[in-house]
Order: sequence, then C-alpha cells, then structure tokens
Amino acid sequence: MRDVFKQYHPLVNFAYFTLVLAFAVLIRHPLAQGVCLVCGIAYGVQCEGRKATMFSLKFCLPLLALTALLNPAFSHAGVTILLYFPTGNPLTLESILYGLSSGMMMAAVLVWFTSFNRVITSDKFIYLFGRVIPALSLVLSMTLRFVPKFQAQLAAVTDAQRSIGRDVSTGSVWKRTRTAITIFSILVTWSLENAIETADSMRSRGYGLPGRTAFSIYRFDDRDRAALLWVAFCALFLASGMMVDAFGFRYYPSIRYASLDAFTLSFHLVYLLLCATPVFLNLLENRKWKSIRSAM
Repeated sequence: MRDVFKQYHPLVNFAYFTLVLAFAVLIRHPLAQGVCLVCGIAYGVQCEGRKATMFSLKFCLPLLALTALLNPAFSHAGVTILLYFPTGNPLTLESILYGLSSGMMMAAVLVWFTSFNRVITSDKFIYLFGRVIPALSLVLSMTLRFVPKFQAQLAAVTDAQRSIGRDVSTGSVWKRTRTAITIFSILVTWSLENAIETADSMRSRGYGLPGRTAFSIYRFDDRDRAALLWVAFCALFLASGMMVDAFGFRYYPSIRYASLDAFTLSFHLVYLLLCATPVFLNLLENRKWKSIRSAM
C-alpha cells in the first residue's frame, strides 16, 4: 500500500514522530502503551507488509518476553507475592507487570523509530536542519545513509567470499576467524574509500562555500497546515492529560491507576487517534483510489 503520510511535508512528519516517540516513553499506562504498540505495528504492516510483520515477530515479541522475565529476576518489590525463588527472594505480580510495561515501551519505540527511518529520509533531514545545524545534520544524514549501505556491502562481500570457499559458517574456529577478519578488512577499506570519494564529490559541488543555496522540492500547503494543527492539538491535549494524571499508573509498591471514566477516556481516545493517524490516512487514500477505479 502507498504510504500517503510519507508524502506530507517533512516538518509534519518530524513533528508527528517526535510527538509519538516522546509520549511512547513518557506514558506508562498499559492501555495507552498497547494502543501505541498496536498502531505502530499496524502502520508498519500497512506500508511494508510481510517484512514489518516478521520484524515484529522476531524482535518485538521476544523483547516483551525477555523484559517480563528479567525484571522479576532482579526486582523483588511489590506487595502481591506469587511465590518464592529458591534463593528466598519473592516473585511479585508488580514486578512482572512492570517488566511487561517496560517491554511494551521499548517495543513501541523500536517499531515507531523504524517507521521514522523509513519516512524521514536523509534529504528531509537536511531540509529541516541544514540551515540551523548544517554540519550536524549532514553528519547524521550520512550516518543514517551509511548503515544500510554498509549492510548491503557486507552481504555482497560475504557472498563473494563464500563463492571462493571462504564461509564464516563452516570450517574450524581458526578458519572462520580468519575469514571474518578478511571480510572486516575489506569492509573497512571500502568504508575509507567511500569516505574519500564522498569528500571529493562534496568539494567539487561547492560544499562549504559562502552563499551556497540548497534545492528543495517540498512545499507547505493547506493539507500540511491541517495536519500540523492536528499534531499541535494532540500535543497540547495529551500534555494537559499528563498534568492532570489521566494516564497515571503506579506499579510499586502496589498497583494504583487513574479511574477510567469519561474524562480520562477522552485522553486515551485522542491518543488512539494520534497513533492511528497514518493508518487512517492510508486507508482513506486507498478507498479513494478504489472508488476512482470503479468509476472509470
């Protein structure tokens, strides 16, 4: 499915992901965390399909299970004791739930940051921060671009070495170590050569000269204004909800949380609408295109 939200202005994209990631870290209510995680997974599956689904199954679910198991092993606070370990330390319900909450928070941040990297490309990052922090924005955009290039080059070098009988997964430990060192040396050499070529290319294009302009294809239209107003409204509304403790949830020493009434549920509803905004936009666009095709 075509990602409509990616076509919005970079300022809208950056403001939205910054807001969602900030609230994903700050809000510890399990209902809101579940909403954030599910919407992030749905957005990724909607845009990338099976790839995002496998990413969620391979990383998010194991992360949830790992934190749920590790936190009770190290934290024994809480008043609801379920059993005692052989060491004499108690296993409490509060420590299990806090571990699940931490796992959901980290999984949600991981999922949304993956979408952030897909939507906020290097050219968008330079467009947003090129004039404010030109050196830092260039370094960050080059770093974000270098990671996938390094992974692709690693796969190419590994396949080439495997074709001549140098496979890191077979042979003795000494042979596999030598092969891994050889591949690493090739990648380091490639990285240095690529850095020199990039510097020469930037110098030939006049980077750093005074009066140098930057080309941009982005235009801030009425659609972007409406989206930015929606993000600003959600930011103020949810921030006020946090101030009145509408998302309050305490794990230690006993579980306490804000009552779910019409007042607090309104904040959860707005948070749901915020997290599901890209999903709704893509569904509306897909429905519009289907209606156009059916009318032809």
